[in-house]
Amino acid sequence: MFESERSFRLLVEGVADYALYMLDPSGIITSWNIGGQRIKGYSTKDILGEHFSRFYTETDRANGKPARALRIAREQGRYEEEGWRVRKDGTFFWASVIIDPIYEEGRLVGFAKITRDITERHESQLKLEEMQKHLAEAQKMDALGQLTGGVAHDFNNILMVISGSLHFLRKNASDDPRTRRALSAIETATKRGAALTSQLLTFARRQSVNPQPINVRQQVEAIREVLETGTGRKIRLAVECDGDLWAVIADVSELETALVNLVINARDAMPTGGTVKVAAHNVAASQPDTPDLVAISVEDTGQGIPPDVLDRIFDPFFTTKPVGKGTGLGLSQVHGFAHQAGGTVRVESRLGEGTKLTILLPRHKVDASGERVRGVLLAGSGTVLLVEDNPEVAAVSESLLEQLGYTVRRAPNAEAALREIQHDGIDLVFSDIVMPGTMDGLSLARRMRELRPELPILLATGYSDAAAGVHGDFPILRKPYEIHQLSQAIANLPR
Repeated sequence: MFESERSFRLLVEGVADYALYMLDPSGIITSWNIGGQRIKGYSTKDILGEHFSRFYTETDRANGKPARALRIAREQGRYEEEGWRVRKDGTFFWASVIIDPIYEEGRLVGFAKITRDITERHESQLKLEEMQKHLAEAQKMDALGQLTGGVAHDFNNILMVISGSLHFLRKNASDDPRTRRALSAIETATKRGAALTSQLLTFARRQSVNPQPINVRQQVEAIREVLETGTGRKIRLAVECDGDLWAVIADVSELETALVNLVINARDAMPTGGTVKVAAHNVAASQPDTPDLVAISVEDTGQGIPPDVLDRIFDPFFTTKPVGKGTGLGLSQVHGFAHQAGGTVRVESRLGEGTKLTILLPRHKVDASGERVRGVLLAGSGTVLLVEDNPEVAAVSESLLEQLGYTVRRAPNAEAALREIQHDGIDLVFSDIVMPGTMDGLSLARRMRELRPELPILLATGYSDAAAGVHGDFPILRKPYEIHQLSQAIANLPR
């Protein structure tokens, strides 16, 4: 018997991976092993006679956790948990703890306590959970992107028909004020629908974009009046853009939309008034393998964003505004635009002090003029081969081209277009990208370039994954487009 007890004691004392020790009924430590010394840093001399609560954090001690652990062990026969514990040197470790009551002749004589340091396992689990969270978020965003992209694609074709027909009606309408007001209301609703669709597509990163060098300072100044109108009378708009800003490559319209969305959000965060500051400055690369950046920020002096809301602000359709006051797409458009342009968005917010959102875009090495031509109708001549599978959209596009002075031949798909191109008299090809059949508009354009390298080709789409492969080979006109945009796009084609 004596030899068995001695062997067991030597075994317990020699275990280095576990802290194995005894407590008296009040929690005083009565035995200690080498594992306890290794894990918690106390020698036998240091710790015998001390209360085991010293291993707990101050918060846990203040909340009565050590006493509660002994009570649960006594009442339920065992206590198990994982949590933070404190070593002798004050550092923390994540512990797996088991406490068992010990009875002798029915009387509680103490507790057996086992503690294991599982900090590495805990950290690995946290990293795994974080990765799973990011994966789930990415899958959610991708699913939402596919849904919104598909809906927006179809909706853009509807808007194209409305917008094109509206131009025809406005041109031939009477001077009756009620008719004019009705047409104006249709136009406003159409533009609103187009803006919402654009936000959906940008969030989904399925927007057909036209990246080009942009002088950010000039672009901000170009829409300053729009931003001031959006802020209202109670809000002061301040613009601070460095004069030597680098150029960036992005879609001009999406950059403007992002700035307007940020300014409107900032305005809504200051119902009693305040200041919105739009700023831009260069950020030199901190590492050799990282790019130089241009930081474009919008900062307000408003209410700030609560921490429990901060993680959701880029989710589509999420809004804290009252019903009818927001779509929940503004910040998701900003997020989609920034990432589509190869950049990112950062958020800084303090409750009661305000919020600052910063778009970071990679520097473009070539200078940008930032000039744009708007609303100019240029008369055309010649024959356009229009390739469009949607009959309603094709009819509208044909009408717009004829109003610009072009003769139009129509082809419902790529195969028919290739047959048409064999005939003389085609001066320009205007093709949708998304089409049924074995060949889409982009493949058609590449095939036509092989057959007739000198032939100008303009592509159009409201949404297309295939458009991502254009890489500047062909200009793209985004649906829904207006007649002046079509006119300008044709005028800009290389001849």
